[in-house]
Amino acid sequence: GIVRFLIRFRISLGADDACNPWLLLNGQESSDIVNQWLEWEATELQPAVMQALHMVVLQGKGADTPRVLRGPLSYLDQSLSQRTTPFLTAYFEELLSLYVFNRGVCSSWPFTVGNQTLQLWFERVGMLAACVSAVQTVLQGKGLKAESLKTYLQRQPTTHHGQGQVQGRGTQPCNSPEVNFFYTFSNKTVTPWDPPGLSLGNAASVFLTGCFLTSLPQEGKRNVLVTSALPYVNNVPHLGNIIGCVLSADVFARYGRLRGWNVLYVCGTDEYGTATENKAREEGLTAQQICDKYHAVHASIYQWFQVDFDFFGRTTTKKQTEIAQNIFWRLHERGFLLEDIVEQLRCEACQRFLADRFVEGTCPFCSYPEARGDQCDKCGKLINAVELREPTCKVCSQTPVVQSSKHLFLDLPKLEAELEQWLERSTGSGDWTANAKQITRSWVRDGLKPRCITRDLKWGTPVPHPDFSDKVFYVWFDAPIGYLSITANYTDQWEKWWKNPQQVELYNFMAKDNVPFHSVVFPCSLLGAQDNYTLVNHLVATEYLNYEDTKFSKSRGVGVFGDMAKDTGIPSDVWRFYLLYLRPEGQDSAFSWVDMATKNNSELLNNLGNFINRAGMFVSKFFESCVPAMALQQEDKRLLAQVGWELKQYINLMDRVKIRDALKCILNISRHGNQYIQVNEPWKKIKGDETDRQRSGTVTGVSVNVACLLSVMLQPYMPTVSHTIRQQLNAPPSVTGTLLQGTGNFVCSLPVGHHIGTVSPLFQKLESEQIESLKKRFGGQQTTAQPATTPASDPAAQTSNLLSALYQGEKVRTLKGQKAEKTVIGAEVTKLLELKKQLSLAEGKDPEPVLTKAS
Repeated sequence: GIVRFLIRFRISLGADDACNPWLLLNGQESSDIVNQWLEWEATELQPAVMQALHMVVLQGKGADTPRVLRGPLSYLDQSLSQRTTPFLTAYFEELLSLYVFNRGVCSSWPFTVGNQTLQLWFERVGMLAACVSAVQTVLQGKGLKAESLKTYLQRQPTTHHGQGQVQGRGTQPCNSPEVNFFYTFSNKTVTPWDPPGLSLGNAASVFLTGCFLTSLPQEGKRNVLVTSALPYVNNVPHLGNIIGCVLSADVFARYGRLRGWNVLYVCGTDEYGTATENKAREEGLTAQQICDKYHAVHASIYQWFQVDFDFFGRTTTKKQTEIAQNIFWRLHERGFLLEDIVEQLRCEACQRFLADRFVEGTCPFCSYPEARGDQCDKCGKLINAVELREPTCKVCSQTPVVQSSKHLFLDLPKLEAELEQWLERSTGSGDWTANAKQITRSWVRDGLKPRCITRDLKWGTPVPHPDFSDKVFYVWFDAPIGYLSITANYTDQWEKWWKNPQQVELYNFMAKDNVPFHSVVFPCSLLGAQDNYTLVNHLVATEYLNYEDTKFSKSRGVGVFGDMAKDTGIPSDVWRFYLLYLRPEGQDSAFSWVDMATKNNSELLNNLGNFINRAGMFVSKFFESCVPAMALQQEDKRLLAQVGWELKQYINLMDRVKIRDALKCILNISRHGNQYIQVNEPWKKIKGDETDRQRSGTVTGVSVNVACLLSVMLQPYMPTVSHTIRQQLNAPPSVTGTLLQGTGNFVCSLPVGHHIGTVSPLFQKLESEQIESLKKRFGGQQTTAQPATTPASDPAAQTSNLLSALYQGEKVRTLKGQKAEKTVIGAEVTKLLELKKQLSLAEGKDPEPVLTKAS
């Protein structure tokens, strides 16, 4: 980034041209102060930056750039320091400021920006997802060495700061018809009026206009704060990570906006901890450089998947330190922290204490051999690393030794009564998933124990207590506070969201392994701080998504990871659809290439796409692209009733975050529509007498209105397809709000005489050859693990297996008779199937694959 995205987005306009059309488009006249800044930016700042870039990139004279830039940057710093807002103008917040630099380029600039206020501004704007992803796309992680930047500069006239405008570069008035108001980005040309596939939230606003808008709770509205679990910065997310957190939360946030709620959706990368230090050591970078690199990777992946954050931040910020330390001191002052000596595992080979996630061993409770140092994924219990049997260091596989160190603990037993009262209210009134309730109950039922909140590490939020100044906060005390600090980097009025439980509803989205930290540890921290914090009202946890018949593994090349999906040639909307179709809501599910192709070809192409395309084509072909008159008969009313019922079901399910089930309502509607068209045959009746032609018009008019409804219902799931349908139907902007307000009523949104646009197919078939190639490509080199077998000649083993299977079968039947929760029954059924498999092997038979019903 340089002056007003000149390099990043290769805008071909002069400075004033790029800004003023946006102001006019928004019906606002530029004020005197805005015009003054525009003039200064065009005559002073832009020439200085262009000259500096020429010196660094083309001439290799990086040491001389401070002389060129010091004056303009000092002026900016002074101006920012003197304002009461963090922006240059009170009304157009980032409109001018955003044009200066972004963190991506500044990180590779050959000198440090010494101006403190301006440096803070760089950090703030550099966290915007639009900035991060744009820098990554244009500069490709190479900073000022990017070939695209060099090529651009070589085409520009040499600029000498102090000599006015760039020579050979004229300007046009903003109202000139010759102004080509287009941004060229990643070889695609888009306009501010036509942004399909781009984020529809504040990131798009920053990207297209430079205006950073903030959302705050509003009196009299439903204010919904949505978070998704913060992904570890050093891990590239796989499909299971994406559906379990960010994508599920995105669908719900989009739905909430359609419903007219005031929604804020925040997320960001979790950047502290040993994992980051290890990754930095592997790649020969500093921890901060690793965070910057992979934060951009995450932002780019989520942007491709069209995840519409209001703000995507990170935890390595000053706000994080301030807020975490404030909560710490409030807990300390109120007597909710304890000191104790802790026995820790230390790896002598690696010369350091091992974080919990870097220790593996046998679970002391269920004997699972791959338990982590903080939790067992099989039985779900939390573990202290020293309790593991046969522990090993995940870095070097050596056996660590036990050493003692003094640490601070959160006194959970002291907060237990208050926690239980809050849990009873929250789980009783909110939409907590069954697994979230079960995991939380089992944790509380066993009795809470003090939880260590400090670690002997370097890379983390420092503990402010003088007796523990050599330590940092444990990631699971610190990371959830990232929700607060990320919101604080989004708006200085963050407390209106996070200290406002009377007006704000909080939804947390995560995978089930994160539940105890969000339902027990983090709430206890906030309850103990006694500062009127907003606590989670709705905790939404998914089960796990596996890959084919195994687990995702980056090291073994097994499974599709976020940075690979776009290279498959399959549109992101299709990926979104399939992941949401098999979202693991009640039990684990598995991604399958064959099933993905089947769902695409049957549900999208032959069902949904076929209906919408036929409805539009009938209007275009038979009625000159105008919606015909409709004379409703009993059969039409039956369809309208069916569609209305499915719409109400959709709203009811989405309100309760039943995202997968709500998607089925959309497909049910298109099935009803296809059947309706097939029975009434409008393509035949249009050739008949007047009565038949009128009947054809009615069927066509009703069908195209159903298609319009589907475009709205699809928006949370497939935003680009939704936009395309509405564009083809020339649907009015009001349609998105009209159809989903209140309890939902199916109304005629495309009236008689409405003129539609050009209709074209929405989906393409996925061919078997393509799918087989992709399956092979992402299958890795793994060999199918053979389950432990019992020799067929061992009758004692056969008898034991038979008795175990019989006992387990009776247990499952009893649970079903008692109508136990699905998750409980599912877990016991899984055990039963495994026992049956072992019984088959003991009898010398090959166990047949077990087919299970989708929940």
